[in-house]
Amino acid sequence: MIDDSGDVDQIQGIHAPRDPDRVATSPSEDDLDYASPAYLDMIDRSLLSSGNNVRLKQAIEKAKRGEHVTIAFIGGSITHGAGATPIHLQNYAYHTYEHFKKMFTPLNSNAIQLIKAGVGGTPSELGVIRYERDVLRDGSVKPDIVIVEFAVNDADDETRGNCYESLVLKALASDNDPAVILLFSVFKNDWNLQDRLTPVGFHYDLPMVSMKDALVEQFQKTKDEGRVITKEQYFHDIYHPTNTGHRIMADALANLFRVTDCSDLDQEVNELKKLPIIGNDYMNVKLLDRKNAEQIAHIHTGNFCHTDTDLQMAEMDDHANATALFPNNWMYIGDETAGDNGFKLHLRCSRLILIFKDSGDEIFGTAHIKVDGKMAKEADPHQVNWTHCHVMILLSHEEVDEHVIEIDMALGHEDKRFTILGFGYVD
Repeated sequence: MIDDSGDVDQIQGIHAPRDPDRVATSPSEDDLDYASPAYLDMIDRSLLSSGNNVRLKQAIEKAKRGEHVTIAFIGGSITHGAGATPIHLQNYAYHTYEHFKKMFTPLNSNAIQLIKAGVGGTPSELGVIRYERDVLRDGSVKPDIVIVEFAVNDADDETRGNCYESLVLKALASDNDPAVILLFSVFKNDWNLQDRLTPVGFHYDLPMVSMKDALVEQFQKTKDEGRVITKEQYFHDIYHPTNTGHRIMADALANLFRVTDCSDLDQEVNELKKLPIIGNDYMNVKLLDRKNAEQIAHIHTGNFCHTDTDLQMAEMDDHANATALFPNNWMYIGDETAGDNGFKLHLRCSRLILIFKDSGDEIFGTAHIKVDGKMAKEADPHQVNWTHCHVMILLSHEEVDEHVIEIDMALGHEDKRFTILGFGYVD
């Protein structure tokens, strides 16, 4: 059985109190010796599995030939760069991209492209919907390497690994055979979900890098016992790394690249022939929003006819400016009280996920959702209480059928606001 013991309630605080003596003797970040045997041993411990190296060696050899190589990252706030300053240049994804260029394309670094698609506070349940838009850029990009980082975000994945495995398979199934690397970040309380997620990596023999394996044991030691870095140095807050922490994550990924480059080529395998270990029900999920809705579904917007522009933002790739997420949305603003004000979606699908906006603003209220005429869900935008993207499964069936989704404001919330950011559907 896979251990799913890390739920949301368990990760809100830090369980272990700080040791004042240990903090007092901690070296500053500048005192870290990145070339020391102890540091290099710590980085070596991060390599949970080198996996089958065929795909990654192909990307490395392509880079060495001076050909265009795209390295892509999808994940949560750590992939976004939270804790790093400046966020767009000191995050682990950018450092990893720089490592890869220096290691394999010293004379033609312009041939390497970075795709960074991290969104704070969101699980792989949203990541699998975003993949086509935010990583593949609607078919205009074919990554050679895809790094997936959801080990500290997936406590909120309703499918408990099905969406994660579906995302991994979606990336593996690209016709250019990209290397898929699983990265397991860690919280300050030593928690992540790698016990749930590593079976996916072992099942498909994927490269895996674990910051938990690298860091947690040495955190418990004194400097004399061999501690390399303290939690106060590594963590910016209880969730996110400092600049130093982001650098260490990048060094761990660079170590995987080095080990792979120095290893003999493995025998090629077809990962997609294997049956899923958790599930692949969302592998072919697609995004439906205001931009493409008319070509996919029949929608009556009712009074959800406005567009919300106060959205969660994220610095993508190496951009200093943030991008608004899910701008093609439907918003109810509570200023129309007469007539038919409900949102109604007619769609042929087997599975459907609602994406809606969480907000800390009291002007937002709760919506009720009917599926095929029956009350099914209540969407409360104050569950997290800050502006970000929230996902909720509305239906999940084996067979494709016609379904009707109705979204109305809850009783007493008619004067509030609610934003439907989009849907993820499997047809």
